[in-house]
Amino acid sequence: MSEKPRIAITMGDGAGVGPEIIMRSLADQSIYESCAPFVVGDAKILKRANEIVNTNLTVRSIQSVEEAAFEYGTVDCIDLDLLPADLPFGEISAVAGDGSFRFLEKAIALANNGEIEGICTAPLNKEALHKGGHIFPGHTEILAELTGTKDFAMMLSSPTLRVIHVTTHVGLLDAVKLINPERTYKVIKLADETLKRAGIKAPKIAVCGINPHAGENGLFGYGEEEEKIVPAVTKAQEEGIDVVGPLPADTLFFRANRGDFDIVVAMYHDQGHGPIKVLGLEAGVNITVGLPIIRTSVDHGTAFDIAGKGIASEQSLIEAMRQAIDLAPKRG
Repeated sequence: MSEKPRIAITMGDGAGVGPEIIMRSLADQSIYESCAPFVVGDAKILKRANEIVNTNLTVRSIQSVEEAAFEYGTVDCIDLDLLPADLPFGEISAVAGDGSFRFLEKAIALANNGEIEGICTAPLNKEALHKGGHIFPGHTEILAELTGTKDFAMMLSSPTLRVIHVTTHVGLLDAVKLINPERTYKVIKLADETLKRAGIKAPKIAVCGINPHAGENGLFGYGEEEEKIVPAVTKAQEEGIDVVGPLPADTLFFRANRGDFDIVVAMYHDQGHGPIKVLGLEAGVNITVGLPIIRTSVDHGTAFDIAGKGIASEQSLIEAMRQAIDLAPKRG
């Protein structure tokens, strides 16, 4: 058994670009030099993707981690055999949605059992997931549910900017209701702990406001910053965490991108996702923090519009793999 960290790559929605970018990523020999990767998914779908992207790799169906060879040139796949061979590209389907859940469920079980050191997820489609009978907002909430985790958050990382979210996949009005001092404080703590584990001794953290200009002393909004954010920042500061805020989001991300802060605490989904994605979809990585296991992901969706065309970029998945390798506990 390899002493390198064992990383399970979940295939995501088989009708999307996940299988293609997985095959392209595993054609990069440097991945095998730093980890022991394998796929949890459907071997016949990976074989079809291999023909599309023409990587000349071999896909091998296995049933357990012990069977994996972890050798460059052969893609080991724990084959759940859930999808039809002629699954249409770019179409929402219950069978693909259920499959994306089952692949992740299997990988989480392997992680919970100590058989792997990390999970890297290819994208799923939320509508297909729901059609498949699994009513979750996305990967993050599934991971939290199946690991029994209560305090967790989504962190997006790019080469020049990191963002962690207080709320994610809810409507904007619901997000404002869900933001409270306790949740904001927990996310600040998660940011501090995560970056310290990553080797940043004293992370500099900045917290976004909710309203334009962070409320500008009550000029905008109804005192949300004073009610929902200030108590959390004060509590964290009293514990010695280097955190400031709430600050206006329109200038904060510029400052963080130039290096003033190590991470930004965003209040809601688009407040944090927008700046990361402006920097480039291929550079962003999604990391779930607070879990007992390591999980990273691409920072893009299933891209149904280009699925099956062999043109999807694998760069975000490769970066997600590297982040998983860096964060994973070392073996041997």
